[in-house]
Amino acid sequence: VQLVEAGGGLVQAGGSLRVSCAAAGGTFTLYDMGWFRQAPGKEREFVAGINWSGGSTYYADSVKGRFSISRDNAKNLVYLQMNSLKPEDTAVYYCAARRGIVRTLSYEYDYWGQGTHVTVSS
Repeated sequence: VQLVEAGGGLVQAGGSLRVSCAAAGGTFTLYDMGWFRQAPGKEREFVAGINWSGGSTYYADSVKGRFSISRDNAKNLVYLQMNSLKPEDTAVYYCAARRGIVRTLSYEYDYWGQGTHVTVSS
């Protein structure tokens, strides 16, 4: 499965941004999807996850209530809507895919995109 993220950019604190991830080369509904992020000098961390049907979602405490993950299985897309952005949300955002239930550890994912940069200015 090939994953390609898009939609990153520069946004002011308090603003919103939606990043997307397009999947190709596999049966999209076989995969649960996750969004991770990695800030400079920090480890990659789990942000949000969604199961194959979209019926179950999971969030890191740091983004709960501000971010929303969704997927469109007809279009092989997964989205991360980010609201009330903070400077500490600045990172490279990666989408990832795995077969099985959503996990929060990056090594449990089999496929990764190249990442998209999100910068939140104060």
